[in-house]
Amino acid sequence: MRTENKMAVEPVGKLIWQMSLPPLISMFLQYSYNLIDSAFVAQLSENALTAVSLSFPITTLMNAASIWIGVGVNVLIAGYLGRKEQDKANAAVTHGLLLSFGIGALLTLVSLCMMRPYFRAFTGNEEIYRLSIAYMGVCSFMQIPNMVHIAIQKMIQATGNMVTPMWFQIAGVVVNFVLNPVLIFGIGVFPAMGIVGSASATVSGYLVSMILAFALLLGTKQKVQVKVRGFRLQRRMIGRIFVFGLPSFIMNALSSFMVTIVNLFLVAYSDTAIAFFGAYFKVQQLIVMTVNGLIQGCLPVMRFNYAAGNKERLHLAFRYGTVLVTGMMVLGTLVVVLLPAQILGLFMASEAMRSFGISAMRIMAASYLFCGLSTMISTYFQATEKVYSSIAIQLCRQLLFLVPALWCLDRLFRLNGIWLAFPVAEIAALLVALVMMAWYRRKEGSTPRVADGNDGQTSRR
Repeated sequence: MRTENKMAVEPVGKLIWQMSLPPLISMFLQYSYNLIDSAFVAQLSENALTAVSLSFPITTLMNAASIWIGVGVNVLIAGYLGRKEQDKANAAVTHGLLLSFGIGALLTLVSLCMMRPYFRAFTGNEEIYRLSIAYMGVCSFMQIPNMVHIAIQKMIQATGNMVTPMWFQIAGVVVNFVLNPVLIFGIGVFPAMGIVGSASATVSGYLVSMILAFALLLGTKQKVQVKVRGFRLQRRMIGRIFVFGLPSFIMNALSSFMVTIVNLFLVAYSDTAIAFFGAYFKVQQLIVMTVNGLIQGCLPVMRFNYAAGNKERLHLAFRYGTVLVTGMMVLGTLVVVLLPAQILGLFMASEAMRSFGISAMRIMAASYLFCGLSTMISTYFQATEKVYSSIAIQLCRQLLFLVPALWCLDRLFRLNGIWLAFPVAEIAALLVALVMMAWYRRKEGSTPRVADGNDGQTSRR
């Protein structure tokens, strides 16, 4: 019997646009938080910008954990709906909420405990250290609302509703954008809070998004619901949430570790180099993660049709998504290559920062297209339950190839070598991804293994 779910019957091109545009906008808004914070904080001083830059790996790691649970629940729910297992889909919603609250509270405590030794390892400047502690001491409390609202967003997106979750994301960004200058500089009845004001605005934005997300999930009719009656924790379902979301977590968590590693190289040059890279990386993340929003919109389409056994639509979704990713990454590259001085102007860049920053941005922007294509292949593997292959691509991109490239090129070309390491690592990772894709296609005769209906497990040949 033909299903009514649009992911099974809607034309793939139209469906990809419907599914991808809202998460694309959501990711753009999500990563606008960091860019907005840095742009306003830069008006305080370069030391304040450096403090936010040093905090970025911690906040990125926290955000990666949020995406981990969110994407894991998204993939699980999409698979259950593809097999018409509504009760299991509802149980996945409840598991996702419990995990979000529990892990969010744990990460808040970890952040508060680790931030002092972490910042001491990167700066001997007492003002930068003090500002870093003040900023992260508030931002640590963003984790629970961030984790919960992303989880609810991904749950609703898994049903094919990509537009509605976008609105509570927009509300959070608007709150953050309005409160940033008000709390940093002191406007009206509000006192000037400096860098603490920026952190407070960020936490407030996430809190608003969480409240609205809960109102949407519990107060409106959705295709999935919170299961309360007869609910019991299932270790297997929790494990599958972690496994399905793991590639997305690794991709985002590696960004945190990568920034930390790069900062270890840059600290040998200057605090200005660290401030520049922190500012630039927020621009890069805005571009790359916006494209990743498009890719994540493709994920439930590929996952649904894989679980439903529709191999033709699975491959068509992958090809169509790849074309869109290519176009967006080319556009992002052109923006950074053509407008580096204007972008640095957003961060009140000093002449010292501009002296190396303009060329550095152009060099690193050359990596965007290769990054997008390898991430699309990684997501295809994620949707078709080749989880370890998906993880391997992300490890190559941001760790296994990047760290040796940093070490070698830093010694050969000094500071310019650090920037050059990014396109070198991304090109190498894409070559690995293409080889892996060709190997799977040859092994399976261009046909991926199809789920056998046993809770998403694949049949083995």
